[in-house]
Amino acid sequence: MGSKDQKNALLHQHLEQLGSITNSPSVNKASIIVHASKYIEELKERIDKLNEDVLTSQPSHIDDENSLPLVTVETLEKGFLINVLSEKNCPGLLVSILEAFEELGLELSDARVSCSDSFRLEAVSETEGQIDRVDAQMVKQSVLEAIRNWSQSNEQD
Repeated sequence: MGSKDQKNALLHQHLEQLGSITNSPSVNKASIIVHASKYIEELKERIDKLNEDVLTSQPSHIDDENSLPLVTVETLEKGFLINVLSEKNCPGLLVSILEAFEELGLELSDARVSCSDSFRLEAVSETEGQIDRVDAQMVKQSVLEAIRNWSQSNEQD
C-alpha cells in the first residue's frame, strides 16, 4: 500500500471515528463534517448553559470574604479545559493563575477572561511535552493553590 493509500485509509478511519463520536448518520465526508460542526455548537451551548446554572446555583454567602472562586478542570485530548469563577472582582488573580500554568508547563491555546464586576476565566491549555506527567487533579490543585496564595496576599494588603 502506497503512502497516499495509507493517508486516505487513515483519513477514512478518522472520519468514521468522528461520525461515530457525533452519532452522525451520514457516510460522506462533507455531511459528517457538517454534522460534527453542529454537534460541537450544541456542546458549546450545553457548556454555556451549565456555566449559567453554576452561577445561579451559587450560595448567597458567596460575597463572604473567605469564599474562594469555583474551579473546574476537564481533561481534553491534549490538554485541559479550566474554568475559574467568582462573583466578585479579583484584581491580580489572573496573573497568579497564569504563573501556576507556567509552573506546570501548560500553554494556553485559547482563553476568555472577564474581570469587571466578577472574575471568570475559561481557558484551554495544552501540555508542553509529556502529557502523562500532568493530570486534571494536579491542574486543579495548582490553580487552587494559586488562588489561596493570591487571597492571602490580598488579606495582608
